[in-house]
Amino acid sequence: MSSPTAAEVVSVRVPLRGTGHNLRAVKIVLHREMLRFINDHTRMVSMLLQPVLWLFVMGTGLGTLVRGSIPGVDFRTFMYPGMISMTVIMTAMFSAGSIVWDREFGFLREMLVAPVGRGAIVIGKCLGGALVATGQGIIILVMAGLVGVPYDPVLMVTLLAEMFLAAFAITAFGVTFAARMKNMQSFFGVMQMAIMPMMFLSGAMFPLSNLPSWLHVLTTVNPLTYAVDPMRQAVFGHLDVPPQVNAMLNPGVSWFGWQLPVAFELGMVAVIGAALLTMAIAQFRRTD
Repeated sequence: MSSPTAAEVVSVRVPLRGTGHNLRAVKIVLHREMLRFINDHTRMVSMLLQPVLWLFVMGTGLGTLVRGSIPGVDFRTFMYPGMISMTVIMTAMFSAGSIVWDREFGFLREMLVAPVGRGAIVIGKCLGGALVATGQGIIILVMAGLVGVPYDPVLMVTLLAEMFLAAFAITAFGVTFAARMKNMQSFFGVMQMAIMPMMFLSGAMFPLSNLPSWLHVLTTVNPLTYAVDPMRQAVFGHLDVPPQVNAMLNPGVSWFGWQLPVAFELGMVAVIGAALLTMAIAQFRRTD
């Protein structure tokens, strides 16, 4: 058999890893995350069920106990920013966990051998998870009027921006862990062990005023506190409540007597999100 001539040899060109190529990879990964969310109706309903139960069942029950101490305010109004946070966090963690699912079924390996930077895959995953979580949070925003929160355009846009920032940081946190996990059971076990205490210590379900010193310290070192508090500040900034009730339910976060501005808290969340994203990219570069 004769050897192939030069004219018969098919040349193969591998695309260069340029910035434009990586941006297209980010777009593709993001688009895939959005499609998975839109097509998974069971996931959408299940992620909403828990915060809705907390808000309307637990919030109503606890509201009957504290009604006399917070005149003029529905306790569900206080819990509302926390339930937004819970919705965003749970959805963001599920998006991050899909990396483990992709690894189990071999799709992750196909992405890792593609001629794109692994950082582009991580950024696309984090952006996709943040957008999906924010979209889920919009459903909770629609329920604002049911718990006494006004449909103010400025408030809605503010909450959307804060939701996206929190969701991005949480997705990056989840991706950092998911990069090394081999199965879904391990991932969600570790995430529940990490996220649930952080959620309870963020002030999502109880006011941060008049806490014991040990509990105050725990809430202060909890990163989620700085994601929940700006949402509560935004909501209470659009409510007409007595000053003493506002001081009780919306005291803000303080360090040694200095109350942190909302901009500072959001800046902390952004810095934490960027640091977690960097860690996630480093983990992916060591992933086989």
